[in-house]
Amino acid sequence: MKIGLKTISALACTLCVSVAVGGSAYAGPDDSSLIIEGQNIATDVKAPEGSAFDQLYSGWRFRATETQSLQEDDFENPAFVAVDQAIEEFHNVDGSAGKSCADCHSDVSDFKDVRASLPRWNAKTNKPETLENIINECRTERMGAKAWKWESTQMLGMTALVGLQSRGSAVNVQTDGPMAEWFERGKKLYYTRVGQLDMSCAHCHENNFGTMIRADHLSQGQVNGFPVYRLKWQGLGSIHRRFKGCMDNIRAKPYKRGSDEFIALELYVASRGAGLSVETPSVRN
Repeated sequence: MKIGLKTISALACTLCVSVAVGGSAYAGPDDSSLIIEGQNIATDVKAPEGSAFDQLYSGWRFRATETQSLQEDDFENPAFVAVDQAIEEFHNVDGSAGKSCADCHSDVSDFKDVRASLPRWNAKTNKPETLENIINECRTERMGAKAWKWESTQMLGMTALVGLQSRGSAVNVQTDGPMAEWFERGKKLYYTRVGQLDMSCAHCHENNFGTMIRADHLSQGQVNGFPVYRLKWQGLGSIHRRFKGCMDNIRAKPYKRGSDEFIALELYVASRGAGLSVETPSVRN
């Protein structure tokens, strides 16, 4: 059966209306507390001035008890297989310079609090840089090694390992100065309707967080836990993979991982979670 644009638009309107008027059951964040290895992880904080929310909630608070429990124990957290592999990679010599990560960074703990402030401004490239950018700059400029692909096993493991050093630190990204233009660019992308379903990020993660839509529980779309192990993926995935998935879901043409558009969006979305603890690597549905 051939479906015309009018039919698609009607379906899109039906979806938006059903969510907006509460056509799906509301089940807000639970009241669980996240403690990992004796460390209290802030999964809800008072929203900063100017926020669209009164209270910020980590996506962990919207997950089923069984999923939450996986993140509460590093031994049970499936992402730690990749973390262990990254520890070995950290000491592996690669590239024409004959160096490993450990030759410049005596210990991975050198990266404490780095993840909490990313993306950050890079004066050399005159644009914000993500953790993936930083890792690949080290590989190409200091090690003489090939850059890793954004979603490669090595990159995901290393971003999980480096991000883990900031676990418990409060998200605090710069949004003023040279970052202001990129912040505004990301904000515009967040609120722009795209795709055949004519929806924006805000339709799900701002206007309807807490809503049960089919089998999924909509969160505020916070990115404080990435890279994240999703049970659906059976592995780790980056923030940009999640952005792409959302755009696919609303029948929009996604931007490329590592694109200026997704970097700007990452900055803006990270800023919306200011004060929440870094949870890397987190576990989600």
